[in-house]
Amino acid sequence: MRITDLRTFVMDGYRTNFVFLKLYTDEGIDGVGEATLEYKEMAVLGAIEDLRRYLIGKDPRDIEKHYSTIYRDAYWRGGAVLMSALSAVEMAMWDISGKALGVPVYRLLGGKVRDHVNLYANGWFAGAKQPEAFAEKAKEAVGRGFKGLKWDPFGSAYMTIGRTELEYALQCIEAVRAAVGSSIELYIEGHGRFNVPTALTIAQEIACFKPGWFEEPIPPDNADALAEVRRKSSVPIAGGERIYTRFGFRELFEKHVVDYVQPDVSHAGGIAESRKIAAMAEAYHIPFAPHNPSGPVANAATLQLAACTPNFHILEIMATDVAWRAEITNERLEFRDGELRIPDAPGLGIELKEDASLKYPYTPHDLRHYSGNLTAIRPPDSKPYF
Repeated sequence: MRITDLRTFVMDGYRTNFVFLKLYTDEGIDGVGEATLEYKEMAVLGAIEDLRRYLIGKDPRDIEKHYSTIYRDAYWRGGAVLMSALSAVEMAMWDISGKALGVPVYRLLGGKVRDHVNLYANGWFAGAKQPEAFAEKAKEAVGRGFKGLKWDPFGSAYMTIGRTELEYALQCIEAVRAAVGSSIELYIEGHGRFNVPTALTIAQEIACFKPGWFEEPIPPDNADALAEVRRKSSVPIAGGERIYTRFGFRELFEKHVVDYVQPDVSHAGGIAESRKIAAMAEAYHIPFAPHNPSGPVANAATLQLAACTPNFHILEIMATDVAWRAEITNERLEFRDGELRIPDAPGLGIELKEDASLKYPYTPHDLRHYSGNLTAIRPPDSKPYF
């Protein structure tokens, strides 16, 4: 079997643009991967195209060989752009390998340790502005069956936060906690916003709401600083979505930086690399909770990973998406009692509908995290997709 071609597909997803990759082979088996890199779509497309000369003519089933060679020959190793391109290629090779053997990818990685995965919702708060609106939307999400909710309540703050902004954030958390009760997990997102003393102040203030974790409280580029936050925080710390490869995660584990580790399969290096990161975390008895806010292919890959990873803890998923999500793949998710079933179809279990890329072309979107528009995450016609 040999790779004969690769194509990329960029589709408007409102919050960002989905970036998909397909590898084609001379045996008529194709594979799909996802490299959705928020607001840097053109950069990752160029990085994928750079891999064409290497990939054409190669056997896609030699995944470890190709991953290692591409990583080595990048020379400028790591980083979001290069690793997202490599992650998508790696996913697509696993998809082809599973399809060629007629088995799901998890079977190639040692088989299942679970049939279902626990979920927590992101994006459930779309459009909310006031604490009362957050509370109502939280009740709606719990009514659908979600047992955990995550959001960033910190407005446009960066590095520091004023008392008025902080009080507003605390009122939102309090309203949500009162609306859903004590049995629902709340996860507070920081998006790498704060300096060390501010992060510690926030951790102290939110502790009374018993959140499951405080995610990325400070920027991801100083492990020692995050370790200091973790040492002094009474709230568990989660992070890792902006760290790449097992080499980047080694420092997090050695310095005891996080209580929950969150690599993203579409950025950290793909399925096998994320599995290696999870195994490293397991040696430190750290739960594995993958970052997963992107598109249907990344979600499919993450489900395969969750199926075979012993220390998997919980999976992030977007509660709603653009109305046309159902048009771009054959995604079929089974959600019941707060859990998502692991699919058993060959490969990743998902197919991309190529014509859809023409209907929803690339549209520029900007980062909202520090503009105060965080809840503008979905269009008015967004809807549940599972």
